[in-house]
Amino acid sequence: MFRIKRLMQTASYAKFSTVAEEMKNVVIVKRLGEIMTIGINRPEKKNAINRATAQQLVKAFQEFENDSSAKVGVMYGKGGTFCAGLDLEDVTNLKENEIEEYVKNAPVGPTRMFFSKPVVAAVSGYAVAGGMELALLCDLRVMEESAVMGIFSRRFGVPLIDGGTVRLPRIVGLGRALDLILTGRPIKAKEALDWGLVTSVVATGTGLGQAIQLASNLLKFPQECMNVDRKSAYQSFYQESADEALTHEWTSAKHVLSLESREGAAKFVAGVGRHGKFNLGDSKIPKV
Repeated sequence: MFRIKRLMQTASYAKFSTVAEEMKNVVIVKRLGEIMTIGINRPEKKNAINRATAQQLVKAFQEFENDSSAKVGVMYGKGGTFCAGLDLEDVTNLKENEIEEYVKNAPVGPTRMFFSKPVVAAVSGYAVAGGMELALLCDLRVMEESAVMGIFSRRFGVPLIDGGTVRLPRIVGLGRALDLILTGRPIKAKEALDWGLVTSVVATGTGLGQAIQLASNLLKFPQECMNVDRKSAYQSFYQESADEALTHEWTSAKHVLSLESREGAAKFVAGVGRHGKFNLGDSKIPKV
């Protein structure tokens, strides 16, 4: 049975980080109301993930998961690039006796964590190799029109060890996933949208703002109901049989009827949301 769980990896990463790396804010966390933004801040390295960055990303997502007042997360990269994947200098410096632990703890950070609430990726520039795997971790992906995704690590013999072979086929189907995995070719925004790899394509330079807009839209809905449906979708898609999935769907959702559904039904009866309108009340969109 697929279960929503957290993997606490911080201690395993700590031994690899230098003091200088730990002092630098290579991950920036900000609160915009009920939205938590998590930004990778190594623009001089195209936001490639070294050990210290992986450690700080894990801490940031643990903070997001444990903070009940943070309803939606937004992940992005500073300086116009989402993430160029693993910092290959780290790989070249690995000692033989460090490899197993390095791989076991997810080299780009939070990719073996599962969250109880949505995360949106703002994809700009390049989201390649491990950077693409980070984008696949998110529930929704907003991609700038000039951005590129791809398994560029194919060229150098670096395998997908941060969820790419698991999540990509489930998002776009096995045939299309194998196209990208085997060839390592780039996929641009229009094709990514056609494949369902990304949620929307937006103008270059607007990805973060549009991702925050999307996150703000999610805040308008009753949260318990949305997250119960989200969890059920993940569980049924990953491991459950049809019978198990149908049973889990109603057993996990029944408490929402008294918690949120009756109030929502009363709003509809009173005239809110008729004819498919989403006039559920204004939700202020925080500025970046």
